[in-house]
Amino acid sequence: QVQLVESGGGLVQTGGSLRLSCAASRWPYAMGWFRQAPGKEREFVGRIAWSGGVATYADSVKGRFTISRDNAKNTVYLHMNSLKPEDTAIYYCAATTTGMMVTPASQYDYWGQGTQVTVSS
Repeated sequence: QVQLVESGGGLVQTGGSLRLSCAASRWPYAMGWFRQAPGKEREFVGRIAWSGGVATYADSVKGRFTISRDNAKNTVYLHMNSLKPEDTAIYYCAATTTGMMVTPASQYDYWGQGTQVTVSS
């Protein structure tokens, strides 16, 4: 069993930045970030390889969000810049045991509890 704990969410104005953290009890795994806005389905945000060398992003956040990881700290980060009101959601990190970078939520085995990000206009 792997526990994932997110932190770093909060309230920010349009154009602002936040950094979310996700600490894992076991390591390393390929990791993903997802978000879910009220009344909407969970949405893929981005993913990063277990080695940290490669990350890919959803078109909606490309160029604004960056995923990084510190394997010495068992932690993955989601750096969010140029935030927009439509980025408002609960953000979740997830770990997959497939050993590969994957996109569908169904291929992730462990999930954090989520952290709220609210972007005011």
